[in-house]
This record gives sequence, structure tokens and C-alpha cells, in this order.
Amino acid sequence: MNAPAKTDAPPALDRRLLSIASVVVLGSFMSILDTTIVNVAIRELSHSFGTSLSVTQWISTGYMLALATVIPLTGWAADRFGTKRLYIGSIALFVLGSVLCGLAWSATSLIVFRVLQGFGGGMIMPAGMTILSHAAGRERMGRVMGLVGIPMLVAPIVGPILGGWFVDDLSWRWIFFVNLPIGVIALFAASRFLDRDEPKPHHGLDWRGLLMLSPGLAIFVYGLAETAAGGGFTRPDAVGGVLLGLALVIGFVWHARRKEGALIDVRLFGTRVVGAAASTSFFFGTAFFGTALLLPLYFQLVRGESALHAGLLMAAQGIGAMISMPIAARLTDKTGPGRIVLVGLCMTGLGLLGLTQIQSDTPMWMVEGMLFLLGIGMGSTMMPSMTAALSSLQRHEIARVTSGMNVVQRVGGSVGTALLAVVLSHQIASVMPSTGVPESGLAVARAMTPAMHTAILPALGRAFGHTFVWALGVVVLGLIAASFLPRKRAVHNTEQAAAATLVD
Repeated sequence: MNAPAKTDAPPALDRRLLSIASVVVLGSFMSILDTTIVNVAIRELSHSFGTSLSVTQWISTGYMLALATVIPLTGWAADRFGTKRLYIGSIALFVLGSVLCGLAWSATSLIVFRVLQGFGGGMIMPAGMTILSHAAGRERMGRVMGLVGIPMLVAPIVGPILGGWFVDDLSWRWIFFVNLPIGVIALFAASRFLDRDEPKPHHGLDWRGLLMLSPGLAIFVYGLAETAAGGGFTRPDAVGGVLLGLALVIGFVWHARRKEGALIDVRLFGTRVVGAAASTSFFFGTAFFGTALLLPLYFQLVRGESALHAGLLMAAQGIGAMISMPIAARLTDKTGPGRIVLVGLCMTGLGLLGLTQIQSDTPMWMVEGMLFLLGIGMGSTMMPSMTAALSSLQRHEIARVTSGMNVVQRVGGSVGTALLAVVLSHQIASVMPSTGVPESGLAVARAMTPAMHTAILPALGRAFGHTFVWALGVVVLGLIAASFLPRKRAVHNTEQAAAATLVD
């Protein structure tokens, strides 16, 4: 007797879906490459413009903050203009911002152009994931998220190495000019392979919500950074920024809970799964992006490595993520995201725990092992937490929750970058010779003789270790949030899903 055919096997990834995934991966790779390629150049940018680390970090923080403020528009813009047009327009604006960044003449102009670049880049990932989620359906979501995770794997390896080569052998301006050829290819691929979808505007733009959420996020992160820079809640402008930004964000939440068609449907985030996934993504983004800024600086300031060598040393983290992310994607489809995310955050925490003990003479193989462990953990956390949120939704809810999840992660990234950069600045300044000039840590380090630099290296190494303690604390908070994620594979009604697809 023949065995009955299995009916619960997930459908295969067909050629059309793989073509769409390749387009989304290309655009995502470009935007993520830009983040990782800039981090290794922070020291050089600080030197070229003669600014402190607490100022230079806004080149990264301003970019991620721009991403966060524009991402909430994705749901409305996708309905109003169609996802294909939105995706192509976002890439075009990102490329324009990249060219202007490469032509920047001061730190201020570069920060402004990075914000413009972020306005374009902010919609690339959520628009792409919306396109891909609609094409894949629930049953293939985990494996498709694994494909989208490819830029998360490759960019952390390629970005720092490429950035280091540009800084050492060409010019820091090429870390932005490199986006031009990639962007042109992405625009061509998107116009060729993505299906044209007709705009389906369900409601107008939530202007009141936009005027509360976007400025609220920007003011809150600025106030938080200034509060940390001032050593605590002592500066009225910094404290006022935190309170005003928080009040605007809370006001938006109150507004969105009562308005149909709000910028972000916060009511969906009130569910256990989506709320837990969003909290996990926030804490993960804080630790991930903040740590990504610290590590290249450690290699350059403490170990004396060039920008290129620092980029090469960062590859261990990307290799770890490259190994774990495809495995995590498959396990998520089979067992549910909860267990995978918890394991990933535990691995991330172990890596950060090791980095809290880092010294100026820590054997390099141990440092690389910690980075590899970090990569394993990060590859097992980022996409499964997103999958947890999306797999619990109806088709029409995906676009708005996708944009909301990206907002949460990018806000976490901007908070982590600003906060850890300022903490590190204070730690470095505390071990540097006194000059009477505030926020002079990197400037003094550049002016020191080799003998003076050697004398303070142990203290400089401990400064980085102390800063990593903050990142470890954030990961612990992420573990608490992730404990509420589902630990079983979601079983969906196939007929209901098919009917929803036909209606859409």
C-alpha cells in the first residue's frame, strides 16, 4: 500500500519568487552596505573635519534617525503609489543622497546629506519586504526572510573591508560614491522583474500622526544623546529634548489607537506576538548598531590597525551570521521563532560578555572568537523576530506592521549608536591627558606621541570594555522581551490564506 502523500509540506520557492527576492536583496544590500561601510571610516571622518566623536557619530545616527522618521510613511505610500513605484523612487533618492554625501565639504553638510540619503533608504527595506511577503505567503515566509537576510550576511563582511580600502588607498568620499553603480543596477532590476501593482489608496495621509511621530523620534534621540554627552540630566535643553520627544511619541500612540488609518496601526502592536517581536527588535537594534560603531574604533584606536585591517578583522562577525542565518530561517519554519530568537540572543550576550573583558593586549584570536559568536547570535535573531511578527498577520496588515517593525529597529539603532558613542567618548576622555578642551578624546589621541599612546593603552582598552557593558545590558532586556515570542510553529488555514490571496 502506498503511503499517503503529505499535504502539510510548505510550497517550494519558485523562479518568479526567487527573481523578486533577488531584486529586494540587491536594494537591501545597498542600504545595509552603506551603514557598515561608514562605521569603519568614522575615525577618518573625525580627523578630516576636525570634529569630536560625539559630533561625528551623527553621521551614522542622523542617517538611521532619518530612516526611522520616514519608514512610517511606507504603508501609506505603498497604498498611494504602489509598492513598485515606491521601491524604485526610494532607491533613486538614496542614490542622489549618496552622491551628495561624497561631495560634502564639512561635517555639517555631510550630516545633512546623510539625512537626505536616509529619507530614500528608509523605505527600501520595508517596501521590499512588503513586496516579498505578498509574493511568498505565510508558508514560505521563514525561508524568504532567510533570503532577504543575505545582505545582512554579506554587507557586514564586504562593507568594512571595502570602506577600509577606500579610506586607506583612495578617499573616504568613495564610501558613498560606490552606491551609484549598485543603485543603477538595482533600479534596472526593479523595473524589469517587479510586477506593476495598481495603487489602492484606502485613506489619506495621517498628517497629525506624522507631525507627532517623526519630530518626536528625532527630538527624543537628540535629547538622549545630549543628556549622555552632558554626563546626566543636568542640561535643560537635553532633558527638555528627551521629555518633549517622549511626549510627542506618547501623543502619537494615543492618537493612533483612536484613528482609523493611522500612520502606524499601533493596535496591532498590542498583541502579544507583534508586541514582543517589536520590543525584541528594538533592543536588538540598539545593541547591534551600537556595537557595529565600537568595534572598528577598537581595532584602530587600541590595536593600531589601519582602516582596511580593521575591516578585515570585522569579517569574523559577518561569517558567523552567514553560517547561522540560513539555519535559523529553516528552523523558524519548522519550530517557530521563539526558541530561535532566544538562542540567538543568548549567543549575542555571550559574545558581548566576552567583549566587556576586552583589554589592549587581549589575544586577537580571542577577540575574533567573540566577534564570530556575536555573528552567530545576530544571524539567529534579526530575521526570525521579524518573521514572528509577520507570520501572525493577515495579508492586508503586513505593510503597516513591516514599516512599524523597521521603525522600531532603526530607532533602536539610532539610540544605540548615539548612546554608545557618547559613553565611549566619556571613557576615552577620562583616560586622556587633560587639555582643558571638552570632548577632546579622539583629538588628543591623534596628537599623542607613540610613547604616550603606549602608556595609556591599558586604560584605553578598559574604556571599550566598559562601553560594551551597556550593550550587554540592552541584550538582557531583549531576552526578556523575546521570552514572550511563540515557541511553536504557527499552523495556518490553507484555504483561508488562499482566499485572502485571491481577494487581494
